[in-house]
Amino acid sequence: MFLRSYTLFLIAVFIGSVNAFAQNPTPTPVATPAVKDKQDVEPDKLQGVPAIAPNYRSDDKSLPDLGRVGVDMTDQQSLTLAEAITKALENNKDIEVTRKNVKVAEFDLKAARGYYEPKFSGQAYYERAKTPVFSFFGGGPNFSLTQSNIVGNAGINGAFRRTGATYSVTANNGRNTTNNIFTSVNPTYTSSLSFQFTQPLLRGRRFDQPRRAIEIAKRNLSLTDTQFRQRTIETIANVQRAYWDLTYALRNLQVQRDGVKDAKDQLEHNKRLVDEGQLAPIDVLAAETQVANFEQSVYDALNVVGTAENNLKNLISPNRNDAIWGRSVTPVDSVDLAPPVTTLSQAIDAAMQNRPELEINQAQKDINALDQRFYKEQGKPQIDLVANYTLTGSAGTFNPNVVNPFSGTGTTTAINQLIRNNNLLLVTNPGLTPIDQIPVTQTPTLPDSLNGGYGGALGNLFANRYPTLRVGVQFNLPLFGDRTSRAQYGKSLVEGEKLNVQREQLEQNIQVDVRNALQSLRTAEARLRAAAIARENSVKQYESEQRKLDNGQSDIYKVLERQTALTTARSNELRAQTELNKSIADLQRATGNSLKANNVEARLQR
Repeated sequence: MFLRSYTLFLIAVFIGSVNAFAQNPTPTPVATPAVKDKQDVEPDKLQGVPAIAPNYRSDDKSLPDLGRVGVDMTDQQSLTLAEAITKALENNKDIEVTRKNVKVAEFDLKAARGYYEPKFSGQAYYERAKTPVFSFFGGGPNFSLTQSNIVGNAGINGAFRRTGATYSVTANNGRNTTNNIFTSVNPTYTSSLSFQFTQPLLRGRRFDQPRRAIEIAKRNLSLTDTQFRQRTIETIANVQRAYWDLTYALRNLQVQRDGVKDAKDQLEHNKRLVDEGQLAPIDVLAAETQVANFEQSVYDALNVVGTAENNLKNLISPNRNDAIWGRSVTPVDSVDLAPPVTTLSQAIDAAMQNRPELEINQAQKDINALDQRFYKEQGKPQIDLVANYTLTGSAGTFNPNVVNPFSGTGTTTAINQLIRNNNLLLVTNPGLTPIDQIPVTQTPTLPDSLNGGYGGALGNLFANRYPTLRVGVQFNLPLFGDRTSRAQYGKSLVEGEKLNVQREQLEQNIQVDVRNALQSLRTAEARLRAAAIARENSVKQYESEQRKLDNGQSDIYKVLERQTALTTARSNELRAQTELNKSIADLQRATGNSLKANNVEARLQR
């Protein structure tokens, strides 16, 4: 009681001195240089004087609007973590681009396999050609020869994947008419069917470019699928962090508001104590200052809420015009997550099995192995077995009226008549036997098998009357060795060594990542326990200090200090809990377990 009375005495003396000074102010003269009135001096001319409004006064004691820019606070949207992850996987642009890359890789594989699909080709056309002739044996009347052709060709070609052999089957058909005076069969029909087979004996028999393209396309599909999983894991981890950041920001905003409420309650309590004479009026100002300080913390917390909410919306919204941008997002998942129980060795083993980076490196090594195999194969000599079998069929219409100058009797007369009818100039050489004295024989008539139309040609074809068989070997050997293939093979070996070094570095980096994530998890658990204890003790200390103040055993400044410490402890506990949740998400990412832990593996449907 003596301490309380003495304190009140000192406060009364201080207030009396202030009142006396206000009634008769006698400032002590100080030697200062003559300057203009401060109102006449530009603010930037005053040295050491802050650019503020010294006479500013606001009578508005109400808090400004606590709304967020561009957000309708009445339009609330509750959001679970699973829903946020689903929206991110559906709408995230990076995920969508990676998903498209997987589709591209699938089409690349189909295109590579298309090499072994049989291909049907053909052509059909009509052709009429008139050409000049300058020889008696050209057979063209009036020094010109006219021929007409109708052609129809078709074929199938393909390859065998197992041996690298190629094959082709070609059918050719044609009808020819001519005005050649020496042609006794007009029109003529030709038809042929050809089979060709080429089998590599050394280079290309075990492995060639088409098979290499297919295998690389398979690895690329696996690679893009792994990259898709990697991007998905990163997106899930980012959504988890953003979700818990928003959870903390909203709850911390409520903590700061509760701090303002507690400060106002303390202010009203202090006013009652002043009225009762237990506190000096000056103690009310200290409580009002506490309220103002807590109100500043509310606006700082509100700004954090806006930033955290925008970060989360950016991850889950499909575009900038989506309705979610105007809504107030409220996370509803509990912050009390149970940390996983794992050891360092278990976590590292899981990471080595699940991390996409290692799968990507393995896919790259597989592609490199294909390159080594291909370039090694290209270094072999190129020797191919070639076989061809052709069936030919022909037929035509025999014209007995065509003059044959080399058959029958009356050769001289026939030739002379031919010369006169066609205006041909017969040039004789004195050193040669006259043409009318050349012995001739009778030309046989056209066989029945060759006399006919297109049907007769096909009959001769399938009767295999005129076959052609060719079997041989073709080769292509560099005279001084294939330097290009050797250089490419050497390059592929070096690339393989580089990938091995990169894998060692990846494994070490992953180990460091897992160790850091696990250490962060352990630290976050310890911080949460310590923060909970600090919050519990802060509540007890604040309540105890209030009781002491009511009993005159403390002062308002200690109470306000305890009040500030309590608000800080509440915020720290909330921060520790959300940091623990983020550490859990980081450990899931570090071990490559994010998909399984969040039950999103079934959503990765391409």
